[in-house]
Amino acid sequence: MSKVDVVILGASGYGGGELLRWLANHPAVKSLRGTARTHAGKPFHAQHPNLRGLVDGAFEAAPDWAALADSAFPVVFSALPHGELAKLWPECQTEWARLGLAGRITVIDLSTDFRLDPAWVYGLVDWKPERMKGATRIANPGCFATALQLALLPLAAWKPAFVAVTAATGSSGSGAAPSDTTHHPTRATDFRAYKMLSHQHEAEVLRTLAAEGWEAPLSFVPQSAPMVRGIFATAQFPLPAGMDAAALKAHFEAFYRGRFFVRIVDGSPRVAATTGSAFADIGVAARHGHGAVMVALDNLGKGMAAQAVQNLNLALGLPEWTGLKMAGGYPG
Repeated sequence: MSKVDVVILGASGYGGGELLRWLANHPAVKSLRGTARTHAGKPFHAQHPNLRGLVDGAFEAAPDWAALADSAFPVVFSALPHGELAKLWPECQTEWARLGLAGRITVIDLSTDFRLDPAWVYGLVDWKPERMKGATRIANPGCFATALQLALLPLAAWKPAFVAVTAATGSSGSGAAPSDTTHHPTRATDFRAYKMLSHQHEAEVLRTLAAEGWEAPLSFVPQSAPMVRGIFATAQFPLPAGMDAAALKAHFEAFYRGRFFVRIVDGSPRVAATTGSAFADIGVAARHGHGAVMVALDNLGKGMAAQAVQNLNLALGLPEWTGLKMAGGYPG
């Protein structure tokens, strides 16, 4: 197994903490470092108390690219806020070229910066996973986008005339910095919609579905739920004539056969069954010509860091479950 040396940019946020948690015990990871300007010199557990005694190391003010120059397999995960890696990209490329890293370094970006850039491989691991092998520039999908695409990709087989999606997310999806919409007292007993019919993740979803030959008539309303982690998405659409619930479930089972981290369940999936894991659970329902697909996943897991590690595994030619074959905590 190839051993990789990893640097996490922006390791102090929720996504960075999840990457540290998964990568610290990954059998292919030889060394693990993380940056965070405002926390430089502090141990990782100062920001991520769950890692105390389990993950050694301290935040660095800036990446030491020279330390990666001798690595056989240098890897960078960027968990920086949206827009930050794009700003740093020219400087990074110049420094990597100077150190002989440019053609050897694998970069997996968790932000929106390069998801629509054709020079980057879009890292939705359960859609044509062969695309990932050998990839060195990978744009990790958004959390909502992951849930929606898992729900909708199987529907491209018959291209419904209309699809309405609602999806509720936990507060951790907005990052570690508090805001009016994520502050616990204003969220704990509330439920609301936001960015109605205009969420930024729609572009990712529509591009992928277009690649499958479906100009999807998608209507998407995201919602803010009183939970910390998780996404629950529901897609509703007209069914082909004669298709019932059993046939719809069989279609999804066939579509995701061999995809280890996609589980087709009876009835409704449950967010708590996926929390802290790399799994996405999918349930279906059908009646009177109408179909519904429900997806539950952890926005920080399958919707973010765990999927990024899946991308690393596939890029290296490893089994996708390497370092990830673990159940989440239940309940919650």
